[in-house]
Amino acid sequence: MPVLGVDGWRGRWAGALLEGRWVQLRVLDDVPAVLAVPGVEVVGIDMPIGLSDDGVRACDVAAREALRGRGAAGSVFPAPVRAVLAAADHAEARQLSVEATGSRSLSAQSFALVRSIRALDDALGDPPDPRVHEVFPELAFRALDDRVLDPKSSARGLAQRIRALEPVMDVLDALSDAPAGLPPIDALDACAAAWSARRIADGTAECVGSDERDARGRPMRIWW
Repeated sequence: MPVLGVDGWRGRWAGALLEGRWVQLRVLDDVPAVLAVPGVEVVGIDMPIGLSDDGVRACDVAAREALRGRGAAGSVFPAPVRAVLAAADHAEARQLSVEATGSRSLSAQSFALVRSIRALDDALGDPPDPRVHEVFPELAFRALDDRVLDPKSSARGLAQRIRALEPVMDVLDALSDAPAGLPPIDALDACAAAWSARRIADGTAECVGSDERDARGRPMRIWW
């Protein structure tokens, strides 16, 4: 059965449908569209799922540690606390975060994700859709090839990520047939998420974080 890797992109979602080596890139308008892709065994999504009520998630700390010295520790933004999902703007989000944690505010980068996190949280349902797992492409790329060291926004970084994916999927064919306007960064992140989803389906994936679940029963784990 195919698996789906998903990366947030401009209020929509970049998807990579993977079956064997064949991979197809798609643009999906919203989370219901992601969940409605037919026949998918596992969905790996690069977006926080389980959210702490009062502090930094252990899985974010562990992911940052795992990437330290490998060119991507700074790419791990702490997930917002659950209370922030109710915020109307960044100022209110910062206030809610400080109130919930006792001290920690919310960066602009993390607030930029809140709308997508809220949409995902709403769509997962109660109990959450068991097919959907949080993944992080930077961990996947480095598991695929430890020569991935440069930022994904650079030519070297893009080449390193394509080289890492080539042994496991026909990534160049997928890129050549990608939807118009889809940036290569988001396309490759979706492909890495799909590789992680394949490993979850096969029972070979690794993760950071324990079996701890948040107030809505969502796991606070990151897979690759």
